[in-house]
Amino acid sequence: MAAPERIILIDDSDADNVFHEIMIRRAGFTGEVLIFDHGEAALNFLRNDPLQRPTCIFLDINMPLLDGFEVALRATPLLSGSDTTVLMMLTSSGAESDRRRASEIPVIQGYVIKPLTADTVRGILQAA
Repeated sequence: MAAPERIILIDDSDADNVFHEIMIRRAGFTGEVLIFDHGEAALNFLRNDPLQRPTCIFLDINMPLLDGFEVALRATPLLSGSDTTVLMMLTSSGAESDRRRASEIPVIQGYVIKPLTADTVRGILQAA
């Protein structure tokens, strides 16, 4: 994948979203940052976006209505085979069961423990 031009945060915590956007900007990212506070809104966006711009999606696990795993499963038909979009879990959960479950969903390409730091973002952007 080319370096991301857009980062999408999917998390129901306003405080986490504000903090993570600050870290993304501190990492030097100058592209678009979109924030969705629940999974269904993010899925609606993904259904209507042509997914042509290189995009990194950070998805929280613990959210009401649809948790991050359900969002990832529902996003799988939209993201499978995409060479422009990377989906990573961004969660406070260090539980091995959550890591294992994430690894069993092929569209999830990484697992990052909150809080997101500028160094972590730089590493992800450089690896793209």
